[in-house]
Amino acid sequence: MTTAQHKIGSGFDRHSTADDVLAGIDLTGRLAIVTGGYSGLGLETTRALTGAGARVVVPARRRAVAEEAVAGLDGVEVDELDLGDLESVRAFADRFLASGRTVDLVIDNAGIMACPETRVGPGWEAQFATNHLGHFALVNRLWPAIAPGGARIVSVSSTGHHTSDIRWDDPHWHRGDYDKWEAYGQAKTANVLFAVQLDALGKDSGVRAFALHPGGILTPLQRHLPRQEMVERGWIDENGVPLNPEGFKTPEQGAATQVWAATSPQLSGMGGVYCEDCDIAEPAPADGTRVGVRDYAIDPASAARLWALSAELTGVDAFA
Repeated sequence: MTTAQHKIGSGFDRHSTADDVLAGIDLTGRLAIVTGGYSGLGLETTRALTGAGARVVVPARRRAVAEEAVAGLDGVEVDELDLGDLESVRAFADRFLASGRTVDLVIDNAGIMACPETRVGPGWEAQFATNHLGHFALVNRLWPAIAPGGARIVSVSSTGHHTSDIRWDDPHWHRGDYDKWEAYGQAKTANVLFAVQLDALGKDSGVRAFALHPGGILTPLQRHLPRQEMVERGWIDENGVPLNPEGFKTPEQGAATQVWAATSPQLSGMGGVYCEDCDIAEPAPADGTRVGVRDYAIDPASAARLWALSAELTGVDAFA
């Protein structure tokens, strides 16, 4: 498969921070929507974007918590949004569209990881529904407000996409034993495929889409994992101290790739690619090493197939 998945030599790396990639970039007058922009990487993303002059709307499931978290930041507003509830998604989008504003950047940052089997909406598996379908519906409903000729949509995936392709015959785990990590992997693959197809649909109007792996960061994303499981995975010791601090990024470093994808002039005229460490990622090696991007996550036919499935499930398609 011919692919644009090759490094461009951005000059940044895994140690770069969100402030580093924004150096010299003025976002004054631009508006960003950052889901989950009040915790972990999302909060650092919000802080960095506002620091560069952007106004940021933070849709949040826990509005009071979000308002407290961003209280010290200028240029931030919080609204209610539960990505696992399509009616909540519709209501948020309707409120935003009624404001008459346009959106320059959407960073689909919110997500859940490796949670126990949970059902939302009409019995949907929660990780696929929240991480993918909720964001799919959100972007499609916001499409009339997304600025042509320069807007970017950024879909936060992870190296977890290496764990699973889309389970086309049973995406909601109605059969067999539930595996929380395979379910997470499927959702993260969906995040990449979403960006691939959205870019294909939006590029003629100048709207480009990107997906990315932010890196390994210890944030509230791990809230569903028992401490012992993280110990067994070698992430922390019995006291909760990281065992390999150099293997993890700080939140400032973790937010850098999504901020870079959303704002960097180095990506002008590009889109539909998966990024990591503040550069475009290479295709994953054949030996199974979990770096780069798997072929199935950037396959155009699979991206179109997932778009059609998502539109059917959510009842929303801005391009239909």
